[in-house]
Amino acid sequence: MSVIAELQTAIATIAERVSPSVVGIGSHQRGSGIVIADGRVLTNAHNIRGDEVTVTFTDGRSTRGRLAGLDVDGDLAVVEVETAGAAALEWADGASAMPGTVVFGAAATSGGGTRLTFGTVSAVARAFRGPGGRRIAGSIEHTAPMAPGSSGGPVVDAEGRLLGINTNRLGEGFYLALPAEASLRERVDQLGRGESVRRPRLGVAVAPAQVARRLRRSVGLPERDGLLVRGVEEGSPAARAGIQEGDLLVEAAGRPVTTADDLFDALAAGGDAFEVKVVRGSEERTVAIGGASATGEA
Repeated sequence: MSVIAELQTAIATIAERVSPSVVGIGSHQRGSGIVIADGRVLTNAHNIRGDEVTVTFTDGRSTRGRLAGLDVDGDLAVVEVETAGAAALEWADGASAMPGTVVFGAAATSGGGTRLTFGTVSAVARAFRGPGGRRIAGSIEHTAPMAPGSSGGPVVDAEGRLLGINTNRLGEGFYLALPAEASLRERVDQLGRGESVRRPRLGVAVAPAQVARRLRRSVGLPERDGLLVRGVEEGSPAARAGIQEGDLLVEAAGRPVTTADDLFDALAAGGDAFEVKVVRGSEERTVAIGGASATGEA
């Protein structure tokens, strides 16, 4: 058998194995999803609009599902829906993917069928910004072409096992997938139990350090590294703590902050209560963030 004939046979076999587990998400095919268990479908959080979700199976059946759990920052969502016997996709170890690994990308089509494409892993440990602006690290970069509406669909290995969840298009023929490794599976199980992931947040919009330095210099204030507060969400922990537009965030949870990633990392490490150091004009103050109440002190 020629190499081409072997490849054709492999693709046909994988398509037959994977297709029943791939679904369309949204009434107008916003994205794709993966049957991961009886009554559970995994997709990207950015494909979800509201608590009710239309799910379309490869046999053409469309039904309404209910959002079980959501992780906006991690771009994951699990939908509770009647899967009617559609097989759950077997998981591989996404951490085992290496440059050169042969992969297949699968996605739902608007007609209810499944699109299957072929490529290889081109890089690992890539990072990108999730819908909430947080950095998502450890992604698999691959070259299996993905059309619009493919996000949330699976990347599978040569055995047809789930290797990753297609999430982000880089352009120029490269795509990023969240690796189906143990930590992601634990998070997906949590979402499937109805436990949405909520990470600590201040409720501020910030400008990068170079903007803060330039602005302070323009008004005759000493330059200082930090994040300039451009806006404060009403009722947020930052608002309750007295943080104001124009303040400079220089430290959170005992860590210096000069980038948005620094702030996200500090919030994640801070737990339920922590302190934020801000500079207002030439005055430095520390405010306490915690639970339903927050107080500030000069």
